[in-house]
Amino acid sequence: MELSLICLQQIMVMFLLVATGFLCGKLGIIDKATNPKLSAFLLYVVNPVLIVMSYQEQTFSMELLRGLGLSIALAAGSYALIMAVLFIIFRKDDSDNPVIVKFSSTFSNCGFMGLPLINALFGSEGVLYVTGYLTIFNIMCWTYGVMMFGGKESANLKKIITSPAIIAIIIGLICFVAQIHLPQIILSAGDHIKACNTPVAMICAGVTIAYTDIKQNIKDKYVYLALLLRLILCPLLFWAVFRWFAIPNMVFMVILVASGCPAAATGTMLALNYKKNPEMSAVIFAASTLLSALTLPLVVMLGSV
Repeated sequence: MELSLICLQQIMVMFLLVATGFLCGKLGIIDKATNPKLSAFLLYVVNPVLIVMSYQEQTFSMELLRGLGLSIALAAGSYALIMAVLFIIFRKDDSDNPVIVKFSSTFSNCGFMGLPLINALFGSEGVLYVTGYLTIFNIMCWTYGVMMFGGKESANLKKIITSPAIIAIIIGLICFVAQIHLPQIILSAGDHIKACNTPVAMICAGVTIAYTDIKQNIKDKYVYLALLLRLILCPLLFWAVFRWFAIPNMVFMVILVASGCPAAATGTMLALNYKKNPEMSAVIFAASTLLSALTLPLVVMLGSV
């Protein structure tokens, strides 16, 4: 019951922000030309700062480092599982719609939805372990995810290594392990920048929805397939495979909850940048967020079985 209330609260906050973006789009305050620029600001500036700050907020210990390493390994395993399933399902379909479905199914909203849920359930230690999932999320998003949208030409090794998110992960990990603490003035500025993450992402999604033909997209079979894969298959697959391993319960539950979160708002941002049906991506994002109020409590119950 407590988890359901937490889910409901986060979803209400998210949809209020999305509604703000929707109104801005309908009133012409943010137009189609401005929205991709806002999404670029989010992807190339705000997200990297958020990553570095997440490592700065943790106190180093060997036990936490081992738990973090295990969470990273489990996250990598969960991504490998869903990628294998999606490869089988879509091996003969290269249209734009499956690209949206594959990204939405692979990448969860483990930041905005996952962090507050896990913090409420497991406290600061749980937050550290979900940082491991976020690390794999960002590595995969900026490599495999970008290649989904941009094709082979985007798979430039130099471009991937020098992408802001990957650089931020490297800096964050080095600072965490070496116990390097940035000056307070930099941390204060970082707090302000990272605070832009959720509102900018949700507003961009809302603007996209404002220019979206909801009735047309909601009838598309790919939308329902994405919801089934993201909200049900991903956490169920992780639970079925990894429940047999000797994994600390908190680490297991954290990664299970992260894998069961709704579709990442990043999919809409990338779809906007690469002009790959952002309307469908926005519909999947909105629908999966709403339905997660029902599925996430079930995911947590499943983890206790």
